[in-house]
Amino acid sequence: MAIFEGAGVAIVTPMKENGEVNFDKLGELIDFQIENGTDSIIICGTTGEASTLSHEEHIECIRYTVQHVNKRVPVVAGTGSNCTETAVYLSKQARNDGADGLLLVTPYYNKATQNGLIRHFTEIAKAADLPIILYNVPSRTGCNIQPETAAYLAKNVDNIVAMKEATGNISQVAQTVLLCGDKLDIYSGNDESIVPVLSLGGKGVISVLSNVVPRETHDIVAKYLAGDTQGSLELQLKYLPLIRALFSEVNPIPVKAALNKMGMNVGPLRSPLTEMEEAHAQLLYAEMKNVGLIA
Repeated sequence: MAIFEGAGVAIVTPMKENGEVNFDKLGELIDFQIENGTDSIIICGTTGEASTLSHEEHIECIRYTVQHVNKRVPVVAGTGSNCTETAVYLSKQARNDGADGLLLVTPYYNKATQNGLIRHFTEIAKAADLPIILYNVPSRTGCNIQPETAAYLAKNVDNIVAMKEATGNISQVAQTVLLCGDKLDIYSGNDESIVPVLSLGGKGVISVLSNVVPRETHDIVAKYLAGDTQGSLELQLKYLPLIRALFSEVNPIPVKAALNKMGMNVGPLRSPLTEMEEAHAQLLYAEMKNVGLIA
């Protein structure tokens, strides 16, 4: 059974002006998401600026989210690292704190071989004993999980059950589906490709877009899975310009700007991320206005 079906939000980590994590605001964001149909909360992913959280903050964000969600929807904890030992440590902590699943990004910078990926993910899976979603995003990590590697892991490691596919390569997604069959659930990791991935049997999306339009992102998936493929496609295309604006600079710079513009007060970014350039911000705000998010 899938960890979740539908739209899971890759939720931002709100910050106070002094740079500390704003847990009260995180609780508000979680409630906003659940009240508007989001099917899962994914905490401490790329959008959550996990790479600039200390280990203590990382663990506390996961623990707080699990407690605040209180079983209303599944909580998936981002616990990946380019160091296997660190990923094992974070994954065990997430398990002990009650997470429903783990999101494990490929090792970044050191660029493991395919054999290295098999060893890395297998060690974490055996140590953590939770359902695992592999996160394939080579544009950020320089490391690509090949379909054959995904198939080996899915067939030989019982708790590796899904992949967040963010290669942007729909042919690779198709080959992964072909080789893995029902051994590996696929989630779109790109908001502009939700419908194409669903057409290949995907279970949903792990979404940046959901931060600002949770109900509509949920509906893209729900309509498709209910057989309303035309309605799903119409929503996908309606929000395509906004999706592109949300990636006009590196994520999560634009989505935090969007949430702040909506009055959500999620605060600043942590260095080395910087505030959005004015030209890109104006483009983003224009697309937000086009879909009624701001006046």
